[in-house]
Amino acid sequence: MPPPLPIAVTAGETGPWQITAIRAVAGESLAPARRLVVEEGQAAAPPGAWRLRGVTSHLRYTAEAERDRLASVQEGLGRPAALRAALIPIRKSEAWWALAQDARRAILEEKSRHIAIGLDYLPAVARRLIHSRDLGEPFDFLTWFEFAPEHNSAFDALLARLRATEEWRYVEREVEIRLARD
Repeated sequence: MPPPLPIAVTAGETGPWQITAIRAVAGESLAPARRLVVEEGQAAAPPGAWRLRGVTSHLRYTAEAERDRLASVQEGLGRPAALRAALIPIRKSEAWWALAQDARRAILEEKSRHIAIGLDYLPAVARRLIHSRDLGEPFDFLTWFEFAPEHNSAFDALLARLRATEEWRYVEREVEIRLARD
């Protein structure tokens, strides 16, 4: 497992990703902006409308067989055909965090089938989970997805399936940011 990688996402006037939509799904939205940049490591922050930070981490709720299956079908970020992306920051309720880890795992996978649902959309939709809760950020997770334009409807189906699960009853803030790469 590589060490945690700091990630910063800044929305403003510059960046390789054009923001095509920002929509509050639950709770408060984020300020409008035109462009978005994702920086790995300890890069200097460009000026912007807002900046979200987090770190990559180990797969906290994933069993070994699930991890192996994800690794066998997941493709990397930055593929030339992946001209669409979505950043979905999520904050879960205190009721979620008050649960023991095994109870959260049971809701996440045994009841909601979060990992199994995600597997249905690989390799078309590449993803990265960024952890922010321990940094005192306004969101617990930053979820980043990349896909080719022809997989947009598959990505919409993925979101609909996840949002219909028991796990999503614990989401108190979610913002959907759609992006297009020039």
